[in-house]
Parts: sequence; C-alpha cells; structure tokens
Amino acid sequence: MQRLHSLLLLAIAFTGTLRADEIKHRFLCCDYGGDKVCIVNAEGKIEWQTEGKHPQDCWLLPNGSVLFAYVGGAKEVAPDQTVAWEYKAPEKGVECHAAQPLPNGNVLVVECGSSRLIEVGRDGKIAKEIALVTKPEIKMHNQYRGARKLANGHYVVVFKGEGKIVELDGDGKVLREQPVPGDPHEVLVLKNGNWLVTCGDGHQVVEVNPAGETVWTLTENELPGNPLRLMAGAQRLPNGNTLFCNYLGHGHLGENPQIYEVTPDKKLVWSFADHTQFKTINQIQVLDTPVDVIHGEIYR
Repeated sequence: MQRLHSLLLLAIAFTGTLRADEIKHRFLCCDYGGDKVCIVNAEGKIEWQTEGKHPQDCWLLPNGSVLFAYVGGAKEVAPDQTVAWEYKAPEKGVECHAAQPLPNGNVLVVECGSSRLIEVGRDGKIAKEIALVTKPEIKMHNQYRGARKLANGHYVVVFKGEGKIVELDGDGKVLREQPVPGDPHEVLVLKNGNWLVTCGDGHQVVEVNPAGETVWTLTENELPGNPLRLMAGAQRLPNGNTLFCNYLGHGHLGENPQIYEVTPDKKLVWSFADHTQFKTINQIQVLDTPVDVIHGEIYR
C-alpha cells in the first residue's frame, strides 16, 4: 500500500509538470506590421527590441546579437543597438524575406525582384549567388519567403506565389519540387527528412515525407476557438511540439492569438496574444535553452 501511495504521488507530481497553464516561453520574434524585432520574457514583457521595416526572419546568435531580414536587406544588431553587420539590397524593387547565419560566417539572403539566393560575407560582399526562376506572372512581393541552406550544401526555398517548395543543389540545380496548399511561407527540414510547411493564407500546415506524401496536417479549425489565419514562421521544439506564428494581417488584427504551440496529436498547449504591443508576429525563435543556431541546433 505504501508503494502504491508513493507511485500515486509520483504520478501526480509528473502530471503537474505537464499542465498547459504552467508552460511559459521566452522568445525572439518579428512583428512585421509593427516594424520591430523583440525579445519577450516568459511573463510576456518586451525586454529588448530594435526597429526594422517589415522584418521577416530572426535569429539570436551565440554572441548575443540578433540577425534578421527586413524588406530592404538584412542586419545584425548587438544588444546595445549597435549595427554589427548589414546588407542592403542594391536596387529598388527588391525585397528580402529570409536570412540565415551560416557556419562559415556568411549570411544567406533570398531576394524577390532580383530572384536570387545570395551568401553575403562579413565584408558585405556577395560570396555566392544562385539564380532562382519563377513564373513571370508572379508579382515581386509574392515570389519567395523562407529559404534555408542545409548541412549537405543544398538549399530549400519557399516559392510563395507558385505554391511549392523547391530543393536545389549547391550549384542551383533543381532536385525536387513539392506542391503544397495555399501560398507557403516557411519550410522546416526536420531531423527525419520530412518537410513541415506553413501554408500562408491556405490556413493550414502540412508535413510531407521525402516521397512527397502528406503525413500530417493541421487545418484551419482543428484548434477549437483558435482558427488558423495566415500561417507564417514556425519552430519544432525538442519535445516534439511545434510553435506556429498566426499572422493576423489581411483583416484579422486583434482577433486571435499570435502564436500557437501544438502537440503532435493536435492539442493546443500554449498560446500568446498581446494586441497592444504587437500587430502581426510572423517569426519566432524560442529562447528557453541556449542553442547554437549557426550549427543547426534548431529546427526553424
């Protein structure tokens, strides 16, 4: 009986650690409509922020600086607000919607308008350029969103206006094209090789395996009372849960939470909503535990 009592106490204690109302996250985020990038503490208060016109991608670097893309380029801002590095698009009519820190010190940037992937060095010079080809009828703003360089040297690029994800080799040769619903915004290449794709105004998320088969979906109304609006940035956590940015532009400002945390079996366990401090959160990096984002210790 004493053993049973001890087991029951242990079970109660264990269950208590999983209560949804106890989940808290410190995180970095982009507020596209609010023109700022912020670090938010576990109590929901902004502890650091910097300005950026329509920021689209963000990373907390090991040196404490924040790297992010904004509509006219990409920059790294130190904790004291000093601009440690910046790339500015060379011409008008170009938009930058993704940036990624690379192990060699360069930064990957995708450009709409000029239709290219570039790797920019610390000296601001372009070290590598990969041409991208999209349909001529796709308007500049809708050409591309997320872009990542993988450990094997390949690239994955979100072709927003064409509703597909494209994998290219290190020379820009197309290896795979994966159609997805809606106008995709982000692709996460998961540890198992699957692609997790947020589908923008398609109001859903899909996970596809290397064979192109859909193995998991989260559709518009599967989280009761919490509809999916424009699905933007995402991050897969070590425990298997995924955070999704619920972009509230296009007529939905102030209506719903801006971030959802969802379990593999589609349970909503945490959400964030602050319509006073934020307009349209579109990207997130959870900061609960230190990770080296430059060397692939994160899925986002």
